[in-house]
Amino acid sequence: MAEVCCDSAVVVGAEAEARARARAGRRRRAGVEGAGRWNATAATAAAAAGVGVEEAATRKRRASGGEAGLVVVAKRHGAASVAGRRREMEDAVSLREAFAAPADGEVAAARCDFYGVFDGHGCSHVADACRERMHELVAEEMGAGSPAAAAAAAREPASWTGVMERSFARMDAEVIAGCRAESGRCRCEGQKCDHVGSTAVVAVVEESSVVVANCGDSRAVLCRGGAPVQLSSDHKPDRPDELERIEAAGGRVIFWEGARVLGVLAMSRSIGDAYLKPYVTAVPEVTVTGRSDADECLILASDGLWDVVSNEAACEVAQSCLRRGRQRWCAEAAAVLTKLALARRSSDNISVVVVDLRRGNAL
Repeated sequence: MAEVCCDSAVVVGAEAEARARARAGRRRRAGVEGAGRWNATAATAAAAAGVGVEEAATRKRRASGGEAGLVVVAKRHGAASVAGRRREMEDAVSLREAFAAPADGEVAAARCDFYGVFDGHGCSHVADACRERMHELVAEEMGAGSPAAAAAAAREPASWTGVMERSFARMDAEVIAGCRAESGRCRCEGQKCDHVGSTAVVAVVEESSVVVANCGDSRAVLCRGGAPVQLSSDHKPDRPDELERIEAAGGRVIFWEGARVLGVLAMSRSIGDAYLKPYVTAVPEVTVTGRSDADECLILASDGLWDVVSNEAACEVAQSCLRRGRQRWCAEAAAVLTKLALARRSSDNISVVVVDLRRGNAL
């Protein structure tokens, strides 16, 4: 628990104003004034979110600098990501419109967009790798160069399950194989790199359906007619089916500040975390949900949001931003949700993606 210390005497009047001005000056010199406000940034923010500059009308980052805070504004989606009360930023988001474009000379299949939130632990490089590669792996498994293969995957939920399971398995193998090469370029140098991992919740938004694959305790929620529809299930070690799976593999769930695999990891599925396999698996759970005229938006977020904000509250915030009628309401909703989580004392990194699903704004 943090210690709080205060003066025994209350200072008022001119002396209080002088002290306030002095404190404000020190904050300005330290470069942290307005830590909760957002300033415009250059093209580096686009790279941080994994999208091109042309896809985002505005990029904003918190004035405290670095990757501590980022807002992404675009026509069909918006995102916000802050370090919050953590010293390091280990979340990553991926926003890829029309990610499965066919090769030159081939007939285009139906458009689909990719969105992902990756909540890293131990270090940020696994989440960063997922941001850079996951959409490419999904596109390859869909058969991006073959419109017929992509269309087949779009028609059959079972096909989507195979696509996502193979993509996640390849991503998991890549980060484990390449982990030690990264250790010299990040803060996990000198530590056991196989202790690094990340959650992954990704969505492929098509004209007729929303495909969600989840591995870990990040979450996807659909706002439909003002009510939340949870499209993923959190992978917690004490979830009955997950507990049974872990114990069947020879592992244990130990309650140490919550349920943890072998008393260490507070989730039962993730990308990476080689030292906890086979108890912690990278196999995702996949849902395919048909779109309807009542759909308003899709919210993807790390547990920094969901630990303190309910599905219902998140949808209410998104609806409130939608009713204001502003063109870039998705980014506003993502930023408001982030600030709400901070106000409710979320102790984790917070990343939120909001996608407009209204039929009038069809892909």
